[in-house]
Amino acid sequence: MTLKDRLSGKNEKLIALTAGVAAFGTYSCMYAFRKPFTVATFDSMVWLGIDYKIWLIFAQTAGYTLSKFYGVKFISEMGQNSRARFILLFILSSWIALLLFPLVPEPLNITLLFINGFPLGMVWGLVFSYLEGRRYTEFMGAFLSVSFIFSSGLVKSVGAYLMINFEVSQWWMPSLTGLVFMLPLLVFTWLLDQTPVPTAQDVTLRHARVPMTGKDRLKLLKSYGFGITLLVIAYVFLTLLRDVRDNFVANIWQEQGLADQSAIFTQTEIPISLTVLLIISLLVLIKNNLKALMINHFLIMIGFAIILVFTLLFLRQAVTPVLWMIAVGLGLYMAYVPFNCVLFERFIAVFRHAGNAGFLIYLADSFGYLGSVSFLFYKELGGFKNTSWTIFFSNTLLISSVIGLSITLIASVYFHLKYKTYTRTSGKQIILIT
Repeated sequence: MTLKDRLSGKNEKLIALTAGVAAFGTYSCMYAFRKPFTVATFDSMVWLGIDYKIWLIFAQTAGYTLSKFYGVKFISEMGQNSRARFILLFILSSWIALLLFPLVPEPLNITLLFINGFPLGMVWGLVFSYLEGRRYTEFMGAFLSVSFIFSSGLVKSVGAYLMINFEVSQWWMPSLTGLVFMLPLLVFTWLLDQTPVPTAQDVTLRHARVPMTGKDRLKLLKSYGFGITLLVIAYVFLTLLRDVRDNFVANIWQEQGLADQSAIFTQTEIPISLTVLLIISLLVLIKNNLKALMINHFLIMIGFAIILVFTLLFLRQAVTPVLWMIAVGLGLYMAYVPFNCVLFERFIAVFRHAGNAGFLIYLADSFGYLGSVSFLFYKELGGFKNTSWTIFFSNTLLISSVIGLSITLIASVYFHLKYKTYTRTSGKQIILIT
């Protein structure tokens, strides 16, 4: 008898905890194949007048972006078979690209970051497909979501440690960092694959999750396109803010005189991870799907507000750079995380449309990363090339938080009115309250 068979019919909370930890571990290990190279600064390296690190980040993000667009179809149509095999295949492919990275001369090795990014873009949807449509999805999704907050700092700390203490070059460091996480990846992926299918009660509370055809996707967009568009726009701003913070935090710490502290990458992310984990986990207590959907919008607005307030304080030198980075990270991920697991999860549960949350997550992700790629070149070619990353990031935070706050407010009103219209015309409620 397999572990999956043994877990079936067992305590749902135990299953949720096991699946949550497995999802956290799997995606955390994936980050070791995606983010370590960003801890390197590639000082004084330029190609075609553009900083070499910009090229590397652009190449990886371009691959990741194309993956998200392809994932709109691939993830939404994916069934339950071979998910673990695909996760390992995609990550192994990305590691081979990192292994070749130092062996291929510049600037040709830029293409290897593109190859590295494409398969990794599929991993989130495959992992989340084990968790969605369940009574405890928020609890499990919280574990999964904080993985990219915590692991981003962890893998950078490991990468920095390898360079500082073992004198590993910035070219070999990414593949060696991935190698460190290879065995844990295998263990966590196997454990994730033991997750039983949703129970009958899960289906009753959250609606059945099924593969979507092209017609299904088009029908959903026609029905709720305006609100979804608003949320996607807000997510674009969050994605570019997250990517700038994630990819260039080493540059910001260097500007602040903190570049020699390798542990700072983890120290700033741990309190953020724990706080976001607690907040998102508590959403599982809200049984009313519409109320939970509205609270998700509210959390996003609070996140934008925190970003705005603490950036203003930092510019007035009222808070330290470390406190500013922690507060901005908290606000950013408080707004960003709901999009990746619980916002669209509750959307499907409220409006009970045939399909899955993976479609909407990848739709938002595809445009989010497209905006992020475009933003990198805007910084380099839009007259801001010589602007410090601290100043550029601060100004971007201010503009994005004001726009994002306004858009999310409008979206929340739209979906609330949509729900009222449906219940009035159909004569029945479309969410279950238990």
